[in-house]
Amino acid sequence: DEPAWRMEVKKYPRLTLVGGIGNYTDANVPAAYYTQEDIKEIVSYAADRFITVIPEIDMPGHATAANMAYPEYSGGGSKDHPEFTFNPGYEKTYRYLTHILKETQLLFPANMIHLGGDEVSFGNQEWKTDTAITALKQRKGLSSDLAVEKYFMKRMADSVFAMKSKVLVWDEMVDSDLPIDKTIIFWWRHDKPEQLNQALTKGYQTVLCPRLPLYFDFVQDTKHQYGRKWGGKFNDLLSVYNFDIGKSLTNSRDQQYVIGIQANLWTETAQNEQRLDYLLFPRIASLAEAAWSIPAKRNDQQFLSRLKTHLNWYKAAGLNFYNPDEPIKTPEPASKKKVSQNIKD
Repeated sequence: DEPAWRMEVKKYPRLTLVGGIGNYTDANVPAAYYTQEDIKEIVSYAADRFITVIPEIDMPGHATAANMAYPEYSGGGSKDHPEFTFNPGYEKTYRYLTHILKETQLLFPANMIHLGGDEVSFGNQEWKTDTAITALKQRKGLSSDLAVEKYFMKRMADSVFAMKSKVLVWDEMVDSDLPIDKTIIFWWRHDKPEQLNQALTKGYQTVLCPRLPLYFDFVQDTKHQYGRKWGGKFNDLLSVYNFDIGKSLTNSRDQQYVIGIQANLWTETAQNEQRLDYLLFPRIASLAEAAWSIPAKRNDQQFLSRLKTHLNWYKAAGLNFYNPDEPIKTPEPASKKKVSQNIKD
């Protein structure tokens, strides 16, 4: 992703040795990443607990870290997002990324790879003047940068399909005409319900993970100073608990295509495990209730009463959790960045 590259790829060692340098708050810290042996251990540990680990290699945007390592595949960027994109005009780009995806597939037996496809417009300004991309537009009859983006994603999806895997993408890719039976859409833009309903109308399997209320790196208490908000709004315990899938749909029949909900926690914003725990617990209990309970039968007070048992479990496990009953006793761990209004990553 954009802040750093964290997965060892044998064929391209500079991805981690160079692309792994830095983090969300300090661009100069030494390279840190998961070796392939680390990944195998994590995948095995998770499988023993009935958890499937699914990788994401975001493209064609959020490529800054990869482009630091191998600039010959860069499609440029913008002032705020330098070297943000891969270059769809080079044939070598598709070979490069396919090699990366092949190594990824061998490490993760889920037979699913998330290709991202989000926020490309943050840094594709140079696509308009890049000679290779201009030639691609002329050769393939692509009328816009958005058409280039869709062309790129369809080609990379074909590489994943050839590995007998499904493609996962963010909701920007609803219009890319990816095959319905091989693609899962992740709806994250709560302010664009039309993307969700278009995905469901087309019959795509869809996961709901809207920023409001399911981004767990968002602030969860009015007094908290660190994290993110959206238009002044944040994601407290009860807003997660009361998330109702049905309210996001224009047609109740489309709910058959919703395969689940997901909380997103962009861990580059969590400097240590203490802060990670604080962002996760107890909101993860709210997430479970939102996913598996009937909205009409939910009761805030009953939930908060049941939650006390969970809080005791968290305490016994040594977790640094947020306690809605006694917030002073479990103060918010500091972060290097104060509350921000960022969109996604």
